[in-house]
Amino acid sequence: MKTKETTDGQRKRIVVTVTNDLVTDQRVHRSCSALQEAGYRVTLVGRRLRESGAVERSYETVRMRLLFRKKVFFYAEYNMRLFLRLLFMKADLFYANDTDTLPANYWAAVLRRKPLFFDAHELFPEVPELVGRPRVKRFWTGIEKRLFPRMAQRKRTAAVTVCESIAEIYRERYGLTMGVVRNVPMVRKRQEEADRIQSEALLERLPDGKRLLLYQGAVNVGRGIEWVMEAMPYLDDCHLVVAGVGDEYERLKREAERADLRERVTFLGRVVPEVLYGLTRHACLGLSLLENRGLNYYYAFPNRIADFVQAGVPVLATDFPEIHRVVTAYGIGTLVAPVPFDASTGKSQAPDPQALARRIEEALEYWAAMPPAEKQALFAKAAAELSWEHDKKVLLQGVETIIR
Repeated sequence: MKTKETTDGQRKRIVVTVTNDLVTDQRVHRSCSALQEAGYRVTLVGRRLRESGAVERSYETVRMRLLFRKKVFFYAEYNMRLFLRLLFMKADLFYANDTDTLPANYWAAVLRRKPLFFDAHELFPEVPELVGRPRVKRFWTGIEKRLFPRMAQRKRTAAVTVCESIAEIYRERYGLTMGVVRNVPMVRKRQEEADRIQSEALLERLPDGKRLLLYQGAVNVGRGIEWVMEAMPYLDDCHLVVAGVGDEYERLKREAERADLRERVTFLGRVVPEVLYGLTRHACLGLSLLENRGLNYYYAFPNRIADFVQAGVPVLATDFPEIHRVVTAYGIGTLVAPVPFDASTGKSQAPDPQALARRIEEALEYWAAMPPAEKQALFAKAAAELSWEHDKKVLLQGVETIIR
């Protein structure tokens, strides 16, 4: 590792900021680790909640205790507290994750004449939480309208986001040029023995001789899980596995019981990534069916797709722009046409269960007919490029350009 040093021989310091409690944010952890491996001294600043678990990192972490937990009071307190902290922290670069950390970082960078790096994980004013909240949406849009054009003109500023579509939107709206660092996992080398044993224990809970359809990740609204559940009665030799928790988890479990799907659907709850990888490798098809709940869903490239690729599992995914771009470029799966979404009711027109079942059968038959060597070569290429090792170079290059 080549250490990045200031003129007095000290390692250059990068202060990275988020609004969460650091425990589960894997993208930010990968970013901090990449910066540390590149020779920078990294401090990650977030917040501490009453229920926050311990955080063990190889870099320094700071978690602020705040009076407010949500809404406008939280964001106001967080940015004021963060701004005061950044004014006095030793730093050679301020690294803001998402628009909700940007005000404090931007003004601290301006006042201290430091470089600013902005990492947009999503099109922030279009997050699902703001759908149906026009005043809050206008507030965050106003923040971007005020700061992004200034960032575009500022010499020591660089920015990245998670996909080409969002980068193009920000470029057209504000003239802000952004690199693309996708939310993709690291290349899997092997699975540890203990994790493999735990994965096998999960597999023992599933019925033998069934083709596994796997959904993994947050079990929240708009993820298409219920659609597949409704198609399961028409898929006699398949079994649906849902690995993850979220706002819709308990409701969907109750729905599965009500519809007498207990023999066709298994809810595993939270599964740690190392164990989940072993389970994923046994799936026949990975599911990523999204509703069109705003631009963040429409332009999403869910990280579960890259997780499936790392495990060599083809995907069945909604034909949205970024998903289409990747699936067709690498030939890693089957696309399903989006269904209409009614913003006034907050509901989508569910696909016909029998038609979805036929689409699933067609996808399974296609991959079953492909020669194993051909499939392995196809996924090896996709896994190498849909990986953190590939995309982190853009992040490091952006930081290096402005921190000199």
